Amino acid sequence: MLVKQLGLVPYTDTYQAMQDFTALRTAETGDELWLCEHPPVFTQGLAGLANHVLNPGTTPVIATNRGGQVTYHGPGQVMAYPLLNLQRRGYFVKEYVYRLEESVIRTLAHFGVTGHRVANAPGIYVRMADPFAHTALTGPVSPNDPFKGLGKISALGIKVSRHCSYHGLALNVKMDLEPFQRINPCGYAGLQSVDLFTIGINTSWEEAADVLAHKLSALLAP
Repeated sequence: MLVKQLGLVPYTDTYQAMQDFTALRTAETGDELWLCEHPPVFTQGLAGLANHVLNPGTTPVIATNRGGQVTYHGPGQVMAYPLLNLQRRGYFVKEYVYRLEESVIRTLAHFGVTGHRVANAPGIYVRMADPFAHTALTGPVSPNDPFKGLGKISALGIKVSRHCSYHGLALNVKMDLEPFQRINPCGYAGLQSVDLFTIGINTSWEEAADVLAHKLSALLAP
Protein backbone atom coordinates (compact mmCIF):
# COMPACT_ATOMS: atom_id res chain seq x y z
CA MET A 1 0.00 0.00 0.00
CA LEU A 2 1.54 3.26 -1.13
CA VAL A 3 1.35 5.92 1.61
CA LYS A 4 0.96 9.52 0.43
CA GLN A 5 1.28 12.58 2.67
CA LEU A 6 -0.89 15.29 1.11
CA GLY A 7 -0.50 18.03 3.74
CA LEU A 8 -3.27 20.59 4.32
CA VAL A 9 -5.67 20.21 1.41
CA PRO A 10 -9.26 21.39 0.72
CA TYR A 11 -11.87 18.76 1.50
CA THR A 12 -13.78 19.12 -1.76
CA ASP A 13 -10.64 18.64 -3.86
CA THR A 14 -9.68 15.53 -1.91
CA TYR A 15 -13.21 14.12 -2.10
CA GLN A 16 -13.20 14.55 -5.88
CA ALA A 17 -9.73 13.03 -6.18
CA MET A 18 -10.85 9.94 -4.22
CA GLN A 19 -13.86 9.52 -6.47
CA ASP A 20 -11.74 9.91 -9.60
CA PHE A 21 -9.10 7.47 -8.35
CA THR A 22 -11.76 4.86 -7.56
CA ALA A 23 -13.66 5.33 -10.82
CA LEU A 24 -10.53 4.96 -12.95
CA ARG A 25 -8.83 2.12 -11.12
CA THR A 26 -8.56 -1.32 -12.68
CA ALA A 27 -7.99 -4.77 -11.19
CA GLU A 28 -4.24 -4.05 -11.40
CA THR A 29 -4.30 -0.60 -9.74
CA GLY A 30 -2.26 -0.53 -6.57
CA ASP A 31 -3.81 0.37 -3.22
CA GLU A 32 -2.97 3.69 -1.58
CA LEU A 33 -3.33 5.39 1.80
CA TRP A 34 -3.74 9.16 1.74
CA LEU A 35 -2.92 11.11 4.89
CA CYS A 36 -3.87 14.77 5.19
CA GLU A 37 -5.65 17.46 7.18
CA HIS A 38 -8.35 19.83 6.00
CA PRO A 39 -9.28 23.47 6.54
CA PRO A 40 -12.42 23.74 8.72
CA VAL A 41 -15.41 21.93 7.18
CA PHE A 42 -18.48 20.00 8.28
CA THR A 43 -19.21 16.89 6.22
CA GLN A 44 -22.58 15.18 6.04
CA GLY A 45 -22.91 11.46 5.32
CA LEU A 46 -25.74 9.72 3.48
CA ALA A 47 -27.60 9.08 6.75
CA GLY A 48 -27.18 12.68 7.85
CA LEU A 49 -30.12 14.82 8.92
CA ALA A 50 -30.02 18.59 8.42
CA ASN A 51 -31.20 19.22 11.98
CA HIS A 52 -27.98 17.69 13.34
CA VAL A 53 -26.13 20.74 12.02
CA LEU A 54 -27.03 23.16 14.80
CA ASN A 55 -25.02 26.27 13.97
CA PRO A 56 -22.49 25.98 11.15
CA GLY A 57 -21.73 29.70 11.10
CA THR A 58 -19.35 30.47 8.24
CA THR A 59 -17.95 26.92 8.12
CA PRO A 60 -19.05 25.13 4.94
CA VAL A 61 -21.25 22.04 5.13
CA ILE A 62 -20.46 19.50 2.40
CA ALA A 63 -22.82 16.66 1.47
CA THR A 64 -20.92 13.43 0.73
CA ASN A 65 -21.64 9.85 -0.29
CA ARG A 66 -19.92 8.24 2.71
CA GLY A 67 -21.78 6.39 5.40
CA GLY A 68 -22.69 8.03 8.69
CA GLN A 69 -23.91 11.45 9.66
CA VAL A 70 -22.35 14.84 10.33
CA THR A 71 -18.83 15.41 11.61
CA TYR A 72 -16.18 18.12 11.61
CA HIS A 73 -12.73 18.23 10.05
CA GLY A 74 -10.07 20.83 10.74
CA PRO A 75 -6.34 21.43 11.20
CA GLY A 76 -4.74 19.25 13.86
CA GLN A 77 -6.77 16.21 12.87
CA VAL A 78 -5.26 13.29 10.95
CA MET A 79 -7.43 12.22 8.03
CA ALA A 80 -6.64 8.73 6.76
CA TYR A 81 -8.16 7.67 3.45
CA PRO A 82 -7.43 4.02 2.50
CA LEU A 83 -8.11 3.44 -1.21
CA LEU A 84 -8.25 -0.34 -1.28
CA ASN A 85 -9.48 -3.15 -3.49
CA LEU A 86 -11.24 -5.08 -0.72
CA GLN A 87 -12.03 -8.02 -2.97
CA ARG A 88 -8.35 -8.46 -3.78
CA ARG A 89 -7.41 -8.10 -0.11
CA GLY A 90 -9.92 -10.77 0.81
CA TYR A 91 -12.26 -9.25 3.38
CA PHE A 92 -15.75 -7.77 3.45
CA VAL A 93 -16.94 -4.39 4.67
CA LYS A 94 -17.70 -5.45 8.27
CA GLU A 95 -14.18 -6.83 8.65
CA TYR A 96 -12.75 -3.71 6.99
CA VAL A 97 -14.48 -1.44 9.52
CA TYR A 98 -13.22 -3.61 12.37
CA ARG A 99 -9.65 -3.33 11.08
CA LEU A 100 -9.93 0.45 10.72
CA GLU A 101 -11.13 0.77 14.31
CA GLU A 102 -8.45 -1.63 15.55
CA SER A 103 -5.80 0.52 13.83
CA VAL A 104 -6.97 3.54 15.83
CA ILE A 105 -7.08 1.53 19.07
CA ARG A 106 -3.47 0.41 18.53
CA THR A 107 -2.40 3.93 17.60
CA LEU A 108 -3.86 5.22 20.86
CA ALA A 109 -2.16 2.38 22.73
CA HIS A 110 1.16 3.56 21.30
CA PHE A 111 0.58 6.79 23.26
CA GLY A 112 -0.62 4.95 26.38
CA VAL A 113 -4.31 5.69 25.77
CA THR A 114 -7.05 3.03 25.86
CA GLY A 115 -9.56 3.31 23.03
CA HIS A 116 -13.00 1.72 23.18
CA ARG A 117 -15.72 0.69 20.78
CA VAL A 118 -19.37 1.46 21.54
CA ALA A 119 -22.00 -0.88 20.10
CA ASN A 120 -23.83 0.51 17.06
CA ALA A 121 -21.78 3.73 17.14
CA PRO A 122 -18.80 3.43 14.74
CA GLY A 123 -15.63 5.20 15.78
CA ILE A 124 -13.39 5.06 18.83
CA TYR A 125 -14.01 6.56 22.28
CA VAL A 126 -11.97 7.21 25.43
CA ARG A 127 -12.88 7.46 29.10
CA MET A 128 -12.66 11.15 29.93
CA ALA A 129 -11.97 10.63 33.63
CA ASP A 130 -9.16 8.13 33.02
CA PRO A 131 -8.17 7.67 29.37
CA PHE A 132 -5.26 5.45 30.43
CA ALA A 133 -7.37 2.86 32.29
CA HIS A 134 -7.32 -0.59 30.69
CA THR A 135 -10.65 -1.83 32.01
CA ALA A 136 -12.92 -2.78 29.13
CA LEU A 137 -16.30 -1.18 28.66
CA THR A 138 -18.93 -3.73 29.67
CA GLY A 139 -21.90 -1.63 28.64
CA PRO A 140 -23.20 1.91 28.91
CA VAL A 141 -22.86 3.60 32.30
CA SER A 142 -26.38 4.91 31.80
CA PRO A 143 -28.87 3.16 29.46
CA ASN A 144 -30.29 6.58 28.61
CA ASP A 145 -26.84 7.97 27.79
CA PRO A 146 -24.55 5.35 26.19
CA PHE A 147 -21.77 7.96 25.91
CA LYS A 148 -21.79 9.11 29.54
CA GLY A 149 -18.21 9.65 30.64
CA LEU A 150 -16.87 9.07 27.13
CA GLY A 151 -15.34 11.33 24.52
CA LYS A 152 -15.11 10.54 20.82
CA ILE A 153 -11.55 10.78 19.52
CA SER A 154 -11.96 9.13 16.13
CA ALA A 155 -14.80 9.22 13.60
CA LEU A 156 -15.32 6.73 10.80
CA GLY A 157 -17.18 6.95 7.49
CA ILE A 158 -16.55 4.90 4.37
CA LYS A 159 -17.81 4.28 0.86
CA VAL A 160 -17.35 1.08 -1.14
CA SER A 161 -17.81 1.12 -4.91
CA ARG A 162 -17.12 -1.92 -7.08
CA HIS A 163 -15.43 -3.60 -4.09
CA CYS A 164 -13.11 -0.60 -3.66
CA SER A 165 -13.04 1.66 -0.61
CA TYR A 166 -12.64 5.38 -0.18
CA HIS A 167 -13.29 8.00 2.51
CA GLY A 168 -11.96 6.66 5.83
CA LEU A 169 -11.31 7.87 9.35
CA ALA A 170 -10.34 10.92 11.38
CA LEU A 171 -8.10 10.96 14.47
CA ASN A 172 -8.19 14.09 16.61
CA VAL A 173 -4.66 15.07 17.66
CA LYS A 174 -4.47 18.74 18.66
CA MET A 175 -7.25 20.86 17.20
CA ASP A 176 -9.92 23.43 17.89
CA LEU A 177 -12.75 21.30 19.29
CA GLU A 178 -15.31 24.14 19.51
CA PRO A 179 -16.93 23.40 16.12
CA PHE A 180 -18.02 19.96 17.36
CA GLN A 181 -20.31 21.82 19.78
CA ARG A 182 -22.15 23.28 16.78
CA ILE A 183 -23.31 19.89 15.55
CA ASN A 184 -24.64 16.64 16.94
CA PRO A 185 -21.48 14.64 16.21
CA CYS A 186 -22.33 11.53 14.18
CA GLY A 187 -25.99 12.24 14.96
CA TYR A 188 -25.72 12.07 18.76
CA ALA A 189 -26.83 15.14 20.69
CA GLY A 190 -24.40 16.13 23.41
CA LEU A 191 -21.69 13.68 22.40
CA GLN A 192 -18.36 15.13 23.52
CA SER A 193 -15.43 15.16 21.10
CA VAL A 194 -11.85 15.09 22.38
CA ASP A 195 -8.33 15.02 21.01
CA LEU A 196 -5.04 13.58 22.23
CA PHE A 197 -3.93 16.95 23.57
CA THR A 198 -7.06 17.32 25.72
CA ILE A 199 -6.38 14.03 27.48
CA GLY A 200 -2.74 14.86 28.15
CA ILE A 201 -0.87 13.59 25.08
CA ASN A 202 1.12 16.39 23.46
CA THR A 203 2.35 14.89 20.22
CA SER A 204 2.75 16.30 16.74
CA TRP A 205 0.40 15.74 13.82
CA GLU A 206 3.30 14.14 11.95
CA GLU A 207 4.04 11.60 14.68
CA ALA A 208 0.39 10.65 15.10
CA ALA A 209 -0.02 10.31 11.32
CA ASP A 210 3.10 8.15 11.07
CA VAL A 211 1.98 5.80 13.85
CA LEU A 212 -1.52 5.53 12.38
CA ALA A 213 -0.10 4.83 8.91
CA HIS A 214 2.02 1.97 10.27
CA LYS A 215 -0.92 0.45 12.15
CA LEU A 216 -3.19 0.75 9.10
CA SER A 217 -0.58 -0.77 6.81
CA ALA A 218 -0.22 -3.78 9.11
CA LEU A 219 -3.88 -4.34 9.91
CA LEU A 220 -5.22 -3.77 6.40
CA ALA A 221 -2.87 -6.35 4.90
CA PRO A 222 -4.53 -9.16 2.91
